Amino acid sequence: MSDHAVLSASGSHRWLNCLPSARLELEFENSESNAAAEGTAAHALCEHKLKKALHMRSKRPVSVYNSDEMEEHSDAYVEFVMEQLELAKQSCTDPLILIEQRLDFSCYVPQGFGTGDCIIIADKKLHIIDFKYGMGVLVDAVDNPQMKLYALGALEIYDSLYDIEEVSMTIFQPRRENVSTWTIPVKELKDWAENELRPKAKKAYKGEGDYLPGEWCTFCRAAVKCRARAEEKLKLAQMEFKLPPLLTDSEIEEVLSKLSDLTKWANEIIAYATDAAVNHGKEWHGFKVVEGRSVRKYKDEKAVAEAAKANGYKDIYRQNLITLTEMQKLMGKKKFEQILGGLIHKPPGKPTLVPNSDKRPAMNISNVKNEFNEITEG
Repeated sequence: MSDHAVLSASGSHRWLNCLPSARLELEFENSESNAAAEGTAAHALCEHKLKKALHMRSKRPVSVYNSDEMEEHSDAYVEFVMEQLELAKQSCTDPLILIEQRLDFSCYVPQGFGTGDCIIIADKKLHIIDFKYGMGVLVDAVDNPQMKLYALGALEIYDSLYDIEEVSMTIFQPRRENVSTWTIPVKELKDWAENELRPKAKKAYKGEGDYLPGEWCTFCRAAVKCRARAEEKLKLAQMEFKLPPLLTDSEIEEVLSKLSDLTKWANEIIAYATDAAVNHGKEWHGFKVVEGRSVRKYKDEKAVAEAAKANGYKDIYRQNLITLTEMQKLMGKKKFEQILGGLIHKPPGKPTLVPNSDKRPAMNISNVKNEFNEITEG
């Protein structure tokens, strides 16, 4: 069997909404981005540390992506998992914990399988924990189809052994300070699988159904050349709006609701066209490739320092404090709070207009405006 399912759990939010997208994606190369490679490295480190915490044999993975930040967040993940294991022990003397468990949900999704980061099984309860290292998109556990597919896969193996009645699903996304948990009765989950998942997955596997653009296009490999998405975005570009001060409130709201994805789509088109021209010799009528602005860099910092000193220039180094993350790692969390807690200040972030669906709480504008202005003007 292929390492990549046609109907993957990670892509389920997309193919459950835009049914033919899974088959269309197969026509495009599945190249791994730097963000994806970094996420893979973070998952490997989490797996290693969790196994060590459970006194299991494991060899520490080595990666160019390893960093102090990754060390800190993987530690936090392991700490969270161990806390959940202790909670499970309160109602079950011998809960089962599985790490990087292959899960098969092909009884609902043709050839469907995936890998669960961590699964804790206790009497009548199943808890699935998924580590997300990405920081671009906030991931919510509520009604999350990827997590529901993992739950169905786990139930296929362990439901009869533990008589599981409810499933909890947690997204652990430390770089967004996001820990989201959602619980659903097993009966409700299986009803969804039978009545919604199975018929949609059957169509999606065959490439049937209608293309439906939406926020799920973000990670679709076919998105940049998808005609349905292009037509949907061009609707806004074709509208003849007045200058911003003359727009009605409803017109501004309509533009705001679509502008972010329209801008993202436009940038994707530029990136695709540039790559085709630079790396594949594609000529776009009316366009050319030029050299952009570059920044000067030292070829060899040691050689530069030696040359400067040899010519009488001594004051060529700056001394800066290490970063907050490095300082906390150096001292440890407890000492860090004791020694520097009163010396750390977190100023308010820049006010940003976002849709109501964003999980962050709304700012109190009357309280924030003066403080933010003082900081930016000072």
